[in-house]
Amino acid sequence: MTEIQPSRLQNFPISWFAVVMGMTGFSIAWHRAEALLALSSGPSVFLLAATVGIFVLLLAFYLAKVVKYPQQVRAEFVHPVKLNFFPTISIGLVLLSIAFQPYSMTVSLMCWSLGAVLHLGFTLYVLSVWLHQTHFEISHINPAWFIPIVGNILVPISGVRHASPEISWFFFSIGLVFWLVLLTIIFYRIFFHNPLPAKLLPTLFILIAPPAVGFVSWVQLNGELDAFGRLLYYTALFLTLMLLTQLRRFLKLEFFLSWWAYSFPMAAITIATFLMYDLLRLPFLKGLAVVLLGLLTMLIGVLIVKTAQAIRHRAICIEE
Repeated sequence: MTEIQPSRLQNFPISWFAVVMGMTGFSIAWHRAEALLALSSGPSVFLLAATVGIFVLLLAFYLAKVVKYPQQVRAEFVHPVKLNFFPTISIGLVLLSIAFQPYSMTVSLMCWSLGAVLHLGFTLYVLSVWLHQTHFEISHINPAWFIPIVGNILVPISGVRHASPEISWFFFSIGLVFWLVLLTIIFYRIFFHNPLPAKLLPTLFILIAPPAVGFVSWVQLNGELDAFGRLLYYTALFLTLMLLTQLRRFLKLEFFLSWWAYSFPMAAITIATFLMYDLLRLPFLKGLAVVLLGLLTMLIGVLIVKTAQAIRHRAICIEE
């Protein structure tokens, strides 16, 4: 008797929305480069339009999964790793609010409002799961755990333009405090327990995102560069250098959808470096920002090609 193959929609992973984070960060990075380097605005506009299309398409697929395969969605909601990717939806909306600011403050406000409220809901839910769970172990934690809680640190970047600064300070405080808590636990897990599985190794790049995004948010909240802002930026820069020295290890990995975890952190440090250059006007920072933008562009190109190949070969959306 022929075995019935499960639907690809049934195995459509929530981690697909990490693509939206990476592409939106890529769009914002190019927009910053265009503004500071006097380039044409064409690339960032095209990238933003493409990102919106990807987000709508992924949302349609996942909503179809919710309707047709609710049991599989519930399973992802209690999974120790997959659970942390649900907030990539709300983070995607917050990032789109940043990307839309130069073009439409109304659309930006709508994305920010929905994204901030939704992300707060995800934060409370995930933290509740962590507090009352009975099956998580230290081996389950990885940098993807930053996404639900530390993702709050993104909200002030456009939030200061849309609402009271106190709301932005509220979100920033959550992200900053839990970044320090989770960072300690993650390094303890990496140093003293078994190495991360190959599939999750790309999530190490997520370590870059909290201090890089935190730096941008801090400058938005304070309106100037100070000692704490420098601390955040140079921490992000050091983590970037540390991970780039491990490049040979990452290049040996088989392609998984988790490779998209490389994209947003690299976009975050690129955006932070362009901001640092804008504040200090040091030629070194300008050169560094251009190099990072070049690396980010190559990375996104590789990710798009690899993802397209995986889709064509039916290596994604399969039963694990």
